[in-house]
Order: sequence, then C-alpha cells, then structure tokens
Amino acid sequence: MAPHASRLTDNAVAIRDLVRGFNGRTVLDGIDLDIRRGEFVALLGRSGSGKSTLLRALADLDHDVVGTGRLEAPVNKSVVFQDARLLPWKRVLDNVILGLSDAGAAARGTSALAEVGLAGRETAWPVELSGGEQQRVALARSLVRDPALLLADEPFGALDALTRLRMHDLLRQLCARHQPAVLLVTHDVDEAISLADRVLVLEEGRIISDIAIELPEPRDHGDPQFARIRADLLARLGVH
Repeated sequence: MAPHASRLTDNAVAIRDLVRGFNGRTVLDGIDLDIRRGEFVALLGRSGSGKSTLLRALADLDHDVVGTGRLEAPVNKSVVFQDARLLPWKRVLDNVILGLSDAGAAARGTSALAEVGLAGRETAWPVELSGGEQQRVALARSLVRDPALLLADEPFGALDALTRLRMHDLLRQLCARHQPAVLLVTHDVDEAISLADRVLVLEEGRIISDIAIELPEPRDHGDPQFARIRADLLARLGVH
C-alpha cells in the first residue's frame, strides 16, 4: 500500500502491521510505528534486519515488493542517501533545485546552500567539492523542498570521523530550524544517541526496542548516562 498524507493530527508517520517480503523471504514482519511531527527517530539494526526496506517503504520506493499493512506518511518528503547522488554535469545550484520549476526555486536554492555553509558555491561543479560538501548539497536539495518528513539512509557513513561530527551539528541545527519529522537509518550507535529523540532497534524485521533519549543538549559522549544508553543499545544489537 503506497504512503499517503497522514490523517492523524500529531503524527507525521503512522504504520500498522507493515509486512514486506522479497523472493519468499519476509523482511519486515508486522511493523507498528508512529513518528510525531518534528520528531527525530534513529533506526539501528544489523545488516539485513530490514532498516533500508522500511525507509524505502516510507519513501514510496518499493513498488516491486510484496507487502501488506497500512502506511500513512506525508506526500511532501525528501530522502538523503549515503551517496550524495549529485548529477556531475549540473552545477551545485542546479543540483539543489533539480525538478523544481517555480519562479522562486533559484532563490530558495541559494538560501538553502547558505544554510548548509556553501554560500557562494552555486556555480561550482560537484567534482570540485569534498565528500562532506557534497553531502551538504544533498541536505540543501532535501530542505529546499521544505519536507514534512526527512528520510536519511546512513547519510554520513562514507565520511571521515571529523567531518561526520560536523555534519551531525549541521543536521541538528537544520532540523531544529525546519522541524521535519526525521527517520535516520544508521549503524552508528553514538550517532543515533547524539541526534535522536528516540532510538529504535530492528531485528529480523521486527522492532524489538523503542528507547527515548532524554539527555541534555549538547549531548556529551562522556556523560555516564550516554554511556549507559550506548551499552544498553549495543547489548540489544548483540554486542557485549
């Protein structure tokens, strides 16, 4: 069943008994999930647990799979992947406003680039940018559409550690400013705790944990409570 605009007042996403399968194998097995408007949710799980399948279902990118259940999500949504997926033959601003044709698109794209720290790079080619800068362009491309739901599939996984931390700060600021609901798929437990309001753990197609992260901002990795949450999540992921 394709996603459509949620009828629920407080939720951007409402999923009930969602099942998805490939080649006779069940990948998502009866998922129930609500994401409130403006809420940041991180999704952890081992490889093959169904994380990307759930994100693709929300993005309406799984038309060729077998599935049942109810899935309600905003029509206005954006996806950020691990690969920035910029078109190399288009300049940075043209990549940001790709698919937009209204009169104000260029101005909004320029503003979005300024928000992600790339003011003045509108006419650069993607090849002239670092990996972190390319991901900033991908974020600008998502935010210029003012999404009610931002779906992020390991968007910082290919970046070095220092750049990843800077991108965490940027994403946190942008989400506070724009207030989309966010679902972040990640393998990085610290990343999930640093960014999310809630962390979910997916195992064999089922959500086995749903943990509220109630830590002060900015979140300190040296905080004993941060360490306790990390240890708990690692244990739930089978890491002891």
